[in-house]
This record gives sequence, structure tokens and C-alpha cells, in this order.
Amino acid sequence: MAVSEQVVVSGLVKAQLIELNEDFSDEESGGQKVVVQFNPETLKMTFANQIETPKSGDQANGNAGRQFVGSGTTKLSLQLWFDASATQDNPVDDVRRLTQQVIFFMRAKPSKKDAKKVTPPGVRFLWGSFMFDGLVDSLEESLEFFSPQGKPLRASMTLALSQQKILKADFKDDAKGPSTKGTKPLSAAKQGDSLANMAAKQGNADWQSIAQGNGIEDPLRMKPGQLVDMAARATGGLPGI
Repeated sequence: MAVSEQVVVSGLVKAQLIELNEDFSDEESGGQKVVVQFNPETLKMTFANQIETPKSGDQANGNAGRQFVGSGTTKLSLQLWFDASATQDNPVDDVRRLTQQVIFFMRAKPSKKDAKKVTPPGVRFLWGSFMFDGLVDSLEESLEFFSPQGKPLRASMTLALSQQKILKADFKDDAKGPSTKGTKPLSAAKQGDSLANMAAKQGNADWQSIAQGNGIEDPLRMKPGQLVDMAARATGGLPGI
């Protein structure tokens, strides 16, 4: 099974949505591939088994006679954000020009094996060491900011994906933590965070020094998922901040 290379932007690994072939054995050649604009803040996993308790058996024990029916199911829920004003290489006037790339995974298309049937495309969510193959069960899009011309500029999308088995994580790397001396934990910015707010949550009012220590040019508009060393400090003066 081929796995796409990770996409790294400014040192940050970006999550991707990748179209799979009909039998979910590999990525679709020439298929849809979406690199998310902002990484999700959280991934929610739900595991479920189909269980049936027969009428016969010792009901007093609670678990006697219980049997499994069918296979288990794993569901993945996540939220993505899109901002038309944040596009640099290919600016757009309407955020739906970006979100329609994700809605693609909800649209059914004719099966290559049976032209009489239509099925939604399989999708792989890939982010660093996390990989989930399944189908998009539901998608909710919220348009949140409009231009003077009435065109939506920002959107959030809530996706629910599922696969018909219990997902087992595959850790290919060793389990050792970072070995570099002096490595410090980093804080991830959330949607709408400013550096001042992030510093205040840790009881630190010197956000200007943290900004210079991390090389942050715009501390008022932090990108969701942006990693910050809250212990970093300026080494000199604070011109321009």
C-alpha cells in the first residue's frame, strides 16, 4: 500500500484528505488530494461493537450468553477551518472555492466495477503518524464571515468518517521520547488565539518577549495549530513589537 509523502509548511506537518480506490487497497491514481489550510485542533475517535444479548441464558450475571454480531466500527470526527483571506499563492474571493474540494468526498460517483451503482469515494485522512481510511458519513459547513459583496470568506467544516473495523494504531517508530537535550514542550494555538491570550493562560504577561523568542511576526493572529515555545525569551530589544 502506497502512502503519500507528508506535506510540510514552515516546519509544520499538514493534514491531508486523499481519495482511495474502490476496494480501499491503495490511493486512487490521479485522484482528489486536499492539503488542509489549518490543521484540526483535536481528533475524536469512537469505537463500537455490534452486540446482541440472547433472550435465553443467565440474565442475572449480566454477561452470560452475550455474543457479537458483525464487525466493529471505528469513527473519526474532526473540524477544519478555511479562510479565503489567508490564501497567498492562489487568492480566492469566496471560501467555498476551497471547501468544495472537501465536499468532493461526499459526492457519489459511478462505480468502475458496476456502472449501475454509485458510491462515495473512499478517503484517507493522513496527518503525521495518524492515518484513517474510511468513508465520509456526514459533513457540516458553517459560513462565518462575509465580504461587503456578500461572499463568504471564512468557513468551518465538521467531518465524520467511519470504517467497518476496529482501528489498530501501527507505531512504526520506537517508543522513545525526544532525545535532544533542552527539548521543551510546545503549546499549540487554537482558533482565534492571540499570543497575549496564550501567555495570559500561563500567568505570563511578557508576550512581546515570547513573540520575539519564537520569531512570530503577527502575535495578534495566530494560526490554529501553530506551535509556540512559551518559555522562549527575547535576546535583545523589542523593536517593532
